[in-house]
Amino acid sequence: MLGTEGERLADLAHRTPESTPVPTCPGWTARELTRHVGSVYRATLAWLAQGARPRRWQREPGRGQSVEEYLREGLAALRAELERHDPAERAATWWPADPTYGFWRRRMAHETTVHRIDLQWAAATPFAETSDDIPEDVAIDGVDEALSLWFGQRLPMLGMTGTRVGSVAVRTGGHSWIARAGPTETVAWRCAEGETENADVVVSGRPGQVYLWLWGRAGPWSLDSVDGDYDAAGQLWALLRLATR
Repeated sequence: MLGTEGERLADLAHRTPESTPVPTCPGWTARELTRHVGSVYRATLAWLAQGARPRRWQREPGRGQSVEEYLREGLAALRAELERHDPAERAATWWPADPTYGFWRRRMAHETTVHRIDLQWAAATPFAETSDDIPEDVAIDGVDEALSLWFGQRLPMLGMTGTRVGSVAVRTGGHSWIARAGPTETVAWRCAEGETENADVVVSGRPGQVYLWLWGRAGPWSLDSVDGDYDAAGQLWALLRLATR
């Protein structure tokens, strides 16, 4: 997945003028988005090499190197490093629940997919197409990562909470989750379908659609169904926008 999405992103970077604005990443151009992903690849390699959060890594293309070349070089190096290790092998990460190489495989795959979608949108590719071309299993995994990692872990790390108590059930592709937010907590977990009936609101849609919604790449009311407390659903969407920006 990382390799496929990385190549798609690099091809888009090659075809898109560097000065093209990226609407889903306010203030960014195609060049800055491409540079950002190339930098994240190198930061991940530094995490793996140093066994801790790195302070220094190559954040910009080298002298005479294009931003596309910078991206492709980082992608190749990261893929090679990840392929040398079993996903279950221990590695330093920023999520205590998953200190493995598998964490980085998953994290970089979704980092790349989301920003590929951003660049597709910047290049004027309709959003309906971007949601349909995310494989269902990838989208479901990305829904789980958005809720368990970014909502349940990243928001507390940033010291961000909700302004009101509310629970949201998320349903897609035969899977269900509950995300609960309030002034004192942000937590999320997988659940049985029957458990969703206890939530304040149930949101549902096709996996690709829910993926884009949770990652802030679709509007707050763009899902097929929002059944219940619209404010609770809006709070989840807004909190994830803060966590994943």
